[in-house]
Amino acid sequence: MTNLIMIIVGSALIHNVVLNQFLGICSFLGVSKQIKASLSLGGAVIFVITIASAVANLLYTYLLAPYGMDYMKTIVFILVIAALVQIVEMFLKKTSPAIYTALGIYLPLITTNCAVLGVALTNVQDGYNFIESVLAGFGTGIGYTIAIVLLASIRTRIREEAIPEALRGAPIVLIAAALMSIAFMGFADISF
Repeated sequence: MTNLIMIIVGSALIHNVVLNQFLGICSFLGVSKQIKASLSLGGAVIFVITIASAVANLLYTYLLAPYGMDYMKTIVFILVIAALVQIVEMFLKKTSPAIYTALGIYLPLITTNCAVLGVALTNVQDGYNFIESVLAGFGTGIGYTIAIVLLASIRTRIREEAIPEALRGAPIVLIAAALMSIAFMGFADISF
């Protein structure tokens, strides 16, 4: 049980996909202007990464590895991710057009978000079983959501402050993200 908890905590905080592995930066910086949009994208990423991790594990364990088709894992995982993102996109377009519009181009970009593919490939590389893969995917999605909502909160505060002209816009956002990354390094000493 401790191992499973450590997988979730490790994926969310210690090995945060954005702040430690630097994957998924495009949507992290692009959508983090508003907290609501950040939460929505975070929810979509949690869903996609968790389900993609589960499906990728099953496909790898029962189809690719037994038949010696390990070399196909990247393309197969990309296809699984693309299908899941299409499902999320259709669901949001139908049930919440405002969130769908707010996410804009970043929702379909989850398909090419290297964080989602990175998790699926890392799960295979680390030899995780089905439960461990699902928990690692879920923890990674939680970590992504924490990071993007924190940055959105910081950006909301930054807009209210008098920032020197040279630092306005992207420079101050990148500085904030770098400081967040340094702060998350403090979780590296967590152990159970």
